[in-house]
Amino acid sequence: MSEDTCAFDLCDGSGFVVDDATNTARDCRCRAQRVSRARARSLSGVIPSKYRGVSFERPPVTEIDSSRVAIVRRFVNRIDENLDTGRGLWFYGSHGTGKTTLAMLVSRHALEAGRSVAIYSLPRLLAEIRNTFGDDRGTSYTDLLDRLTAVDLLHIDDVGAENTSEWVLEQLYAIVNARYEDERSMIITTNLRDTEALAKQINARTVSRLVEMCEVMPLYGIDARQEPPSRPDARSA
Repeated sequence: MSEDTCAFDLCDGSGFVVDDATNTARDCRCRAQRVSRARARSLSGVIPSKYRGVSFERPPVTEIDSSRVAIVRRFVNRIDENLDTGRGLWFYGSHGTGKTTLAMLVSRHALEAGRSVAIYSLPRLLAEIRNTFGDDRGTSYTDLLDRLTAVDLLHIDDVGAENTSEWVLEQLYAIVNARYEDERSMIITTNLRDTEALAKQINARTVSRLVEMCEVMPLYGIDARQEPPSRPDARSA
């Protein structure tokens, strides 16, 4: 869908509905999405090349636990409703069982629906935050946090992979709490096996908010990365 096209077919693409009879204009339903996309442009909203071909109809998705895939399919079939109400998904469990693959599938559907998406590994996101403190371009921490809050879907991979420090805990809590308060959707993946383990790593109050925001989806099984490749398709993550 073009950014110049109204997702609801109500305006001319400007984000405003004009009433010629009264010579007035009001915000179109698409305006909030347009503002969100504009604020997200400086964020990382591109599906990595490894996952651009991910699909429900092809491996490795067809090789993942079908009950888990069905949950993801239901989520993306109602992607606008889920994003509008701040619902998300939390994938956790063993290495190589498809967590990142399924998360990227959700992000891909959100992008195709015309929604704004930011995709980061947590270590990379923290590096972006650190850069704001010495950024001579004028990009401030507050501005970055505002953008991370405004985006329709924030996808964070490898939560729990970073070394824990008070600074890390503070930044992660600030991001999650801002999105929690604004009822904004999140997709997260972690290799930590349960909420208790994650709470020890990133703080119980952060995990508490994520549990409320996201449907928790454990994924277990054989590490697909340790098996000899049988096809050129993207491997599970």
